[in-house]
Amino acid sequence: MEPAILSALLALIGSLVGTFGGILTGSKLTDFRLRELEKKQDKHNLVIERTYKLEERVELLEERQKVANHRINDLEGK
Repeated sequence: MEPAILSALLALIGSLVGTFGGILTGSKLTDFRLRELEKKQDKHNLVIERTYKLEERVELLEERQKVANHRINDLEGK
């Protein structure tokens, strides 16, 4: 086999290995980044859910406070 053909084949094999290696590495990095973003999003969603629950509790407590104030006013008025 001629040296030119042999070197061309080796260059082709090296290029293919390098290309596929780069693709695999990039794919792994993208998957890692997506998983990390999903973790951050899950934490954010938990904070949002907790905020909604706290808002509901605050509304309930405010309503109870209004009722208690009305009762006190009614008792003071008698």
